[in-house]
Amino acid sequence: MGEWPSQAVNDFRGRRLPEPATPSGYAALITAYDLSLPLPPRLAAIAERHHPVPTSDWILLTPRHRPEASLAGQLVFAMKWEGIDLGVLAQLFKTIEPEAIREFVMATPTGAFARRAWYLYEWLTGTELEIPDPGKVRLVTIVDPKLQFALAKGQVSSRHKILDNLPGTPAFCPMVRRTPALQTAADKQLDQRVRAEIGRVRPDLMARAAAFLLLNDSKSSFAIEGEKPSGTRAARWGQAIAQAGSNPVTLAEFDRLQSIVIGDARFVKLGLRTQGGFVGVHDRESGDPIPDHISARHDDITDLLTGLVAYAERTRAEAFDPVVAAAVLAFGFVYIHPYEDGNGRIHRWLIHHALAAASYNPPGLVFPISAAILRQLDAYRTVLETYSRPLLPEIEWQRTQSGNVEVLNHTADFYRYFDATAHAEFLYECVEQTIIHDLPEEVYFLEAFDRFGDGVQQVVDMPSAQIELLQKFLQQNGGQLSQRARAQEFAALTDEEVLRVEQLYLDAFEPPA
Repeated sequence: MGEWPSQAVNDFRGRRLPEPATPSGYAALITAYDLSLPLPPRLAAIAERHHPVPTSDWILLTPRHRPEASLAGQLVFAMKWEGIDLGVLAQLFKTIEPEAIREFVMATPTGAFARRAWYLYEWLTGTELEIPDPGKVRLVTIVDPKLQFALAKGQVSSRHKILDNLPGTPAFCPMVRRTPALQTAADKQLDQRVRAEIGRVRPDLMARAAAFLLLNDSKSSFAIEGEKPSGTRAARWGQAIAQAGSNPVTLAEFDRLQSIVIGDARFVKLGLRTQGGFVGVHDRESGDPIPDHISARHDDITDLLTGLVAYAERTRAEAFDPVVAAAVLAFGFVYIHPYEDGNGRIHRWLIHHALAAASYNPPGLVFPISAAILRQLDAYRTVLETYSRPLLPEIEWQRTQSGNVEVLNHTADFYRYFDATAHAEFLYECVEQTIIHDLPEEVYFLEAFDRFGDGVQQVVDMPSAQIELLQKFLQQNGGQLSQRARAQEFAALTDEEVLRVEQLYLDAFEPPA
C-alpha cells in the first residue's frame, strides 16, 4: 500500500483540477492502493478554500469535509459523495485482504456505510466474511437514488440488512450518475408527450409515418457504418427493429440478429468471436494494429453477455429509467464487441429493444434513433470515446500473426463496471430529437402531400406514383417544375396546368408559422 494523498495538487494522473485540492474518496483509494483502471469521469477532492466551485470533472468540497486518511474514512467519503463506483471497488477488493473490510465493518457493525461495504465486498468477490448479524437495524439501499439511477424496489439481503437496488448483477452493472441534465430529461416525460402528440394524428396517417420512420432508422443504422444496403436488406433489418422488445434478449437472439445484419456470410465468421478484436486500422507498412478501441477478450464474452442479458431483464422488471437502461445496454454491448462484424447495428437495436420492452414508445412506432445519431456522428463518436479512450492504456496486448490483437491482462471488469452517464445523456438527446423533430416533421410532410395530391387530382387525373414523382421534382427545384421534367416525364401537362400544380405545391408545403 502507498501513501494517502495529503497535499493539494493541480493535477491527478493527468487530469487537471480547477484549483489546488487534495484528491479524496475514490481518487485517494486509487492512489493509496495503486489501482490501475480508467479514471472515473468525475472524482472528488478537498479544496483549500471554503467556497470551491465544482466542475464536470471534479466534486470539490470544503476543508471541513476532509475524510480520515484510512480505508474506512475514504470508503465512507466516496460512497457518501460520489456514489457507488464498482470499477474502483472491484479492483480495491482484489487488492486488500478480506480482514481489512471485516475490521471496518466490525468497528461500526450497524453503520449504513459499513453494511454497504460489507455487502459490496461479498457481491463483487464472492467471498463471504465472518461477520455476525447486525441485529435490528433499518434497511438501507446500496445506491443513493439522489446520486445515481437505481432500481425502484430492489431485493432485500436480510443478512446485511441491505436493499440491493443495483441495476445489474456482478457480471454486468455499469452505473449512471443522476446529473442535472439527465434529471431534466427524465422530468420531461417524453414518452407521455409522444403519446399526446400521436393522439392528435389520424390513425392511417400515423401508420404511414411509422412505416417511413422505421425504414429510415434501418437505412440510417447502415449509413452510420458507411454501408448502403439494398432495399431488401434494409427492409429485413427494419423488420428486426420493429420486433425489438417483443421477446427477451438472449445470446441466441444476438446470433440471429447478426445473421440478419450480415446477410451474405461468405466472408464473415458468424457467431461469437473466438479470438481478439479491436476497432481501428493497420499500419500500412508493418501491418501492426492501430486500435482506437480494444474489445473484450473472447474468453470473457459469454459471461459478459450473460450479465448484459440479466441487466436487461432486471431493469425491465424493476421500473428502471428506460432510456438510461437502453444507453447502458447498447454501449455496453458495443464496448464488448462480441462479433467480428455487425456489432454496431445490434448495439443500436438494443436501444429499440429496451425502449419497447418498457413500453416507452407507443406500440407500432419506432423512434428513429439511428437517424438522430447519423445527424450528429461527431458527437456520437465523442461519446464512444469517453470510455474507449481512457480504457486503451489499461489494456496490455500484443500483435498476433494474423495482425489481430491478443490481450494479455485481465480486462473483464473494465467492460462490466464503466460509468455510462455521458452515454445516457447523449441518448436522451437523441430520443428527444426524434419526438420533437422527426415525428412531427414526417406527419407534417404526409399531411402536406395528401393536400397536394388531392389538389393535383382536381387539376388532372394522375396515378399516385406520378404524383409522388411530381412532388419530388418540385421539391428538388424549389417548387418549380424543371424544363427537363416539363419536356419529358410531364410533357403532357399544359402551361396552365403546370402553373396550377406549382401553386398547389407551394400552398401545401408552405413551412408552418
